[in-house]
Amino acid sequence: MATEDRVLRLAAVKAKTGLGTSAIYKKIQDGIFPRPIPLGIRTRGWLEHEVDGWIAQRRAERDAKVA
Repeated sequence: MATEDRVLRLAAVKAKTGLGTSAIYKKIQDGIFPRPIPLGIRTRGWLEHEVDGWIAQRRAERDAKVA
């Protein structure tokens, strides 16, 4: 499975971003974090490449402020 197709569950997203559940869902509500995709009736997941892109944006914003 290619990285762009890999689906992360909430625990993996939390580990990858360092954010807690409430912070993730607040950022989704605010439109600044990737929305999860439905995997089942009560199951959601995030596309890894979208989470990686979000992290890359944060890094770019940080680096732009330093420069």
